[in-house]
Amino acid sequence: MKSRSVRAMWAVGAVFVVAVGAPWGADASVDDSQCVECHEEIDYEAYSASVHGRNACNSCHYDVVDIEEHEACGSRTQDKVETCHRCHPDEGREHFASVHMMNDVRCSDCHSDVHSITKWDGSKARVVEVCSVCHESEEYAASVHGKAVAAGNNDSAACNDCHGLHRIEELGDPNTHEYRAFHTDTCHRCHADEAMMRRNGVPTIAVKTYEESYHGKVEALGSALAAGCADCHGAHGILPSTDPASSTYPDNLPKTCGKCHPGSTIQFAQFLPHADHRDKENYPVLYYTWLFMTGLLVAVFAVFWLHTLLWWRAAYWERRERLRRGHYQLSEVEEPLRPYRRFNWFDRILHLTMMASFLGLVATGLPLKFHDAPWAPAVMGLLGGPHQAGWIHRICAGITFAYFGACIGYILYYLFLKDTGETVWQKLVGPDSLVPTWRDAKDIGAMVRWFFGLGPEPTFDRWTYWEKFDFLAVFWGMFAIGGSGLLLWFPEFFGRFLPGWVFNVAMIVHSDEALLASGFIFTVHFFNTHFRPGKFPMDPVIFTGRLPKHELWEERRPWYERLKRQGVLETLQEEPTPPLWDLVSQVIGFTALGVGLVGIALIAWGFLGH
Repeated sequence: MKSRSVRAMWAVGAVFVVAVGAPWGADASVDDSQCVECHEEIDYEAYSASVHGRNACNSCHYDVVDIEEHEACGSRTQDKVETCHRCHPDEGREHFASVHMMNDVRCSDCHSDVHSITKWDGSKARVVEVCSVCHESEEYAASVHGKAVAAGNNDSAACNDCHGLHRIEELGDPNTHEYRAFHTDTCHRCHADEAMMRRNGVPTIAVKTYEESYHGKVEALGSALAAGCADCHGAHGILPSTDPASSTYPDNLPKTCGKCHPGSTIQFAQFLPHADHRDKENYPVLYYTWLFMTGLLVAVFAVFWLHTLLWWRAAYWERRERLRRGHYQLSEVEEPLRPYRRFNWFDRILHLTMMASFLGLVATGLPLKFHDAPWAPAVMGLLGGPHQAGWIHRICAGITFAYFGACIGYILYYLFLKDTGETVWQKLVGPDSLVPTWRDAKDIGAMVRWFFGLGPEPTFDRWTYWEKFDFLAVFWGMFAIGGSGLLLWFPEFFGRFLPGWVFNVAMIVHSDEALLASGFIFTVHFFNTHFRPGKFPMDPVIFTGRLPKHELWEERRPWYERLKRQGVLETLQEEPTPPLWDLVSQVIGFTALGVGLVGIALIAWGFLGH
């Protein structure tokens, strides 16, 4: 039985309600003193001290408008939707859209103490206590988060940090990006807060290194299969990696990795998921790998961009000066427009295959390299998403290995089987070889003198020094990009006998070497072959295989004179290409140039926005 003083207080409150009107829309025809007389199960003293203490009874029980009818029939609200949303509209809207509402979990199922509820002080332990009424909580209670919350650390994650308080959404299909993103985004909300992490002695590098990893990049680009934080660390039972029960305990890593990578070994599990390649002290191998690749990028671009700039200046001003003097002699040979064969069908098909596969690799790789650029999701969407783009990337990689194998086969055939009347050594270092020789060093010197107006523009033999560089760069590229790409393509296989940190090295090499290759092709190579004065806007020789006689004489006079001296010049004479093939060549060429120019623009945008 309640004390007389409490009943008296409620009676006075009821008189006030009748006199001035019940708050929050309560009907004044029924006063609380009448409720007090019958509902002795309510602790009115606790109710008065609760957050609802100022509310009249029919603020919630609004259908009780006639006390005699109520005594005879009972309240009709028992069979209706609860009325909490009348005063709590925001929470009501969130709850209405939640998975709880779909499963008929009502406000009072969580707030069962509605008549004595006090203002929430923000304690996460209270949230866990409420959720634990329906949900198993033993696993969470034993976790690092659960122990910290129980100890009063409000920085630690509780149920509401991941799932929310009222708008608790259904996770849905595990094979959707939304489901996978939940495994990551919820963790990042706290672990990306560097002040909070420092306050609790938790490393702050985890989020950044995840976002820079393959898993993090494809997750950001919409992957429905990429591993998130919870896939490796667990969702509710997160334990430190020193705990033998933890999913990240060294002995347990093969099983953890094996969920996505069947056949994972202890070597495979030595992969460093949160390694920072800029951390020299903790990851020296990764640091020096990154330093070497960065130095290679800077050195190559510094040398060749300077070479390109000087070449453009010299060629532009020399041709401008010729035009100013009123004469521009093309050649001193007869039949200046007769075409001669420079590339055979094998060369042209090889280049076309290389061009198509290279552009495919760049298109599918750039969005990963610059995953945080605003254009990356759009490009990845055009490709069908990360996994569709991944298959395209692998197909193009397979084509790359195929044409490289064909090239190696042809080199062996040329050196050891083809009868040219030369020895293997003569073939290797002769004028028709793509191996650098002393002639190339002299050509570089002559070119530099011309750049600075100290000599005439040089002419070259069959191959120029920059063409040899382009050709030999493919071998380095296949070792760096191809080798690292194979490691990343088949990690489970190579993880059987290579330590997992090798994949960290492979990712650095693959990414930076791909950037070097694409940047070089779209700037230096495009200028050397298409955009330099005299060739702009495109040199079709690689598509047609033919070049005019005047170009042969002007640009490759030593080769021209050697062929003429050997009496084989006229054997290279060809008929002009058909107009239709010229048109096809131009369409293919300009398309490739367009894709390349868009690619270099996206690279620049990616760097500026990083």
